[in-house]
Amino acid sequence: MSEELTALSFTVSGRVARPVAEVYEAVADPEQLSRYFTTGGARGRLEQGADVTWDFADFPGRFPVTVVESDPPRRLVIRWEARDGLEAETTTTFEFEPIDDGERTLVTITESAWRADAGGAKSAFGNCEGWTGMLAALKAWVEHGINLREGFYA
Repeated sequence: MSEELTALSFTVSGRVARPVAEVYEAVADPEQLSRYFTTGGARGRLEQGADVTWDFADFPGRFPVTVVESDPPRRLVIRWEARDGLEAETTTTFEFEPIDDGERTLVTITESAWRADAGGAKSAFGNCEGWTGMLAALKAWVEHGINLREGFYA
C-alpha cells in the first residue's frame, strides 16, 4: 500500500557547548538574534503574544513571526507567512535538550508545511540550508561571540 506525499518537512540539529537556558535565550532574545542571525534585525521577544518581525540583509523585507508556543527553556514554536512552495504558513519548532549533565544543549529545528511539488521542494531545501546556517551561527555566537553571518550574504 503506497501513501501519497502531501507535504514536505525537515529537521536539523546541532550541539552547543552551553547550558540550555543560555542557548534558549540566544534564540528568544531579539538583541542576541540580531547579532548572529537576523542580519536586518529582530523586533520582539519570542514569547506568546509578542509582536515579532525578522529582517534579513540577504532577503530584504520584514517577516512577521507568530509565536505559537513558548516553553522556556525547552521549546519554541513559530509560524511565518507563506513564500513560494508553502500551503499557507510554515511552522518552525525549536527544541532545546540539555545533554552532558547540562553542560551542552542539543538544538533541534523542524520546519513543515511545504507543498510536495517542485516549488515546495526548492523552498524547503533553501530553508533547510538557512536553518543549518542558523545553527552554526548560534553555536559560534553563544560559544565564542562571533557573528558568522556578517558579510556572508552581502
